[in-house]
Amino acid sequence: MKPIRSEWITVFALIPVISVLLNHLLYGDRLWTDPEIWYYSVPAMMVVGLISWYLCVAVMHWLRVRYPDMRQTVLRLVLLALSYILLTSLTFVAMFYSYDRFNILGYNFSPSHIRVPIFISVSMTLIASAFWEAEYVLARWKESMAEKEMIQQQSVFQEFETLKNQVNPHFLFNCFNTLSSLISEDAKQADFFLNELSKVYRYLLRNNEDGLSSLDNELKFIRSYFELLKHRYGDAVQLQIEVDKKYAAYLLPSLSLQLLVENAVKHNIVSKQQPLVIDIFAMAGNKLAVNNNLQLKLIKAPSNKVGIRNIQEKYQLLKQEGFQVLEDARNFTVVLPLIWAHPNNRSVLVERPINLDPSILTPKNK
Repeated sequence: MKPIRSEWITVFALIPVISVLLNHLLYGDRLWTDPEIWYYSVPAMMVVGLISWYLCVAVMHWLRVRYPDMRQTVLRLVLLALSYILLTSLTFVAMFYSYDRFNILGYNFSPSHIRVPIFISVSMTLIASAFWEAEYVLARWKESMAEKEMIQQQSVFQEFETLKNQVNPHFLFNCFNTLSSLISEDAKQADFFLNELSKVYRYLLRNNEDGLSSLDNELKFIRSYFELLKHRYGDAVQLQIEVDKKYAAYLLPSLSLQLLVENAVKHNIVSKQQPLVIDIFAMAGNKLAVNNNLQLKLIKAPSNKVGIRNIQEKYQLLKQEGFQVLEDARNFTVVLPLIWAHPNNRSVLVERPINLDPSILTPKNK
């Protein structure tokens, strides 16, 4: 119920003016010649005006508590205007009656005295109230927008978490397919693959806790992950990376490169006669391309359709344009926009620094 700063400023600007005008109405030109009016009547009216104003402000704040919704603004304003008119009228009637009853400084009541001050005072009070109400409505609107933005951010965060949680099962699904085929071909090689897989998966779990990862970290991981693929496929799969160091700090959704390389191996023929070549290179406009020669398997591998869609939805949630999937008769290319590592881009999805020890992931024997 306490008045706020803008309300105090308004009252200290208006009440002295209203008090002088009222005393001029009561005493005419005596206001300028009789010092007693300035000593007693002007201060008295200022005190009465302050009390009346405080009651009006208390009513206004109570109405805001009672009818706080933006849709109740019209009702609140109507009740506020009626309250102001009633309080102001009662204040002036009581004040003029008291001045006449006790003949303060020789004042004699005249009905014409009361109409003008009530009109002026009510008008000025309503104008001030309109200013206060506009300030209140604006503050409520800002709060509403802030709440809406917070809800949207929470929604985006939860959706991103869902997408992140899809990555681990997707990785395991594909790796278990590889392990299954390897067991029937070479049990020793399968045992080594499983051992290295556990190390890679441990790193994957740690990195997937972050929404965004630097390109430098992504490239470090994809090189280590590729060693795992080479141990399975040998020279039948090849990786070429051409990325300038100036892009190292740029961001992209975590594990994007791993998903794309994994998809390329999963859906294409990988053999010494038809090696799968995967190229990762930077493009103009701060973009990264992941390209592979297209040689689709005749029998499609089992798929839960997570990989590329997962990455695309992450970019949509981040409101980053430029994600593209390009395909022709010979090549399949995915273009990833690189995100500048600005603090605003980490407001919802924050990456932790990762120190990758290559010895953890690189196979000891070939």
